[in-house]
Amino acid sequence: MARVTVVGAGVVGLTCAVRLLENGHRVDVLARDLPLETTSAVAAAIWYPYRAFPFDRVLAWSTRSYEVFDGLASVPEAGIVMRPGVELFGSAQDEPWWRPAVPRLEHVPAPEGYADAWTFVAPVVEMGVYLQWLAGRVLSLGGTITRLNLSSLPVGPDVVVNCAGIGSRLLASDLTVEPVRGQVVYVSQVGLEEWLLDSSSSLTYVVPRSADIVLGGTDEEGDWSRTPSSETAAAILERARALVPALSGARVLKHRVGLRPARPSVRVERIGSVIHCYGHGGAGVTLSWGTADEVVSLLE
Repeated sequence: MARVTVVGAGVVGLTCAVRLLENGHRVDVLARDLPLETTSAVAAAIWYPYRAFPFDRVLAWSTRSYEVFDGLASVPEAGIVMRPGVELFGSAQDEPWWRPAVPRLEHVPAPEGYADAWTFVAPVVEMGVYLQWLAGRVLSLGGTITRLNLSSLPVGPDVVVNCAGIGSRLLASDLTVEPVRGQVVYVSQVGLEEWLLDSSSSLTYVVPRSADIVLGGTDEEGDWSRTPSSETAAAILERARALVPALSGARVLKHRVGLRPARPSVRVERIGSVIHCYGHGGAGVTLSWGTADEVVSLLE
């Protein structure tokens, strides 16, 4: 059994902590932001390998995560629903590189104004519920979660697992980690059950959850602002309502911004007593269980 400090309490850090605890290690999570304050809490959190590289490793990690989420969908308190949905395109498409990760994907007739479309079932994770469930798993397995603003990675435990996301620019001295700003709008549920993603031009998605719907989004490289823009929000609403007219009757609940931790490649590697696990881009949820399993392998 090793003494492990996990740095970061977003979805990647908590998932690593759970897997390490399940494998018999002693785990303490340290983080500046507690789970519901992290970028993970902002996410629409539909399973989709977005802005994460390289494709071969991402495919393996996302396949593993899909399997775990499919199983967790039967655990009500985890907040996961396997939802069908449609992705729309402005031009004809071959099957995506991540096709082997999903049990079934089918081309369907494209609506007017689009050239292609396909449908598949994806895990949709309600992050407010799921992060609390993950944190509860950490505590129930004997781990701890402590708020601590670190200026460097800690020393002393047998192993440190760095899951600091965008904070790895400082903690890992890695300037290849760049923020990709994502703004979303939450609106009231109007009876939607299926997600919709428009990949024809700007990033537009509609992701229903139990009590609300997440509308997005933006993809602004190098932008550190966490303050929602009213102009951006208006544009998101306009695009989403054009895509799903039923949203015209939805009440706006709140606006949020998250900074995706983008990197040329996701970093999962061990250097001495430090295991790095960051740079998941827009796919932290999608890769979380796969990269956590690799972290356990690197430790053991």
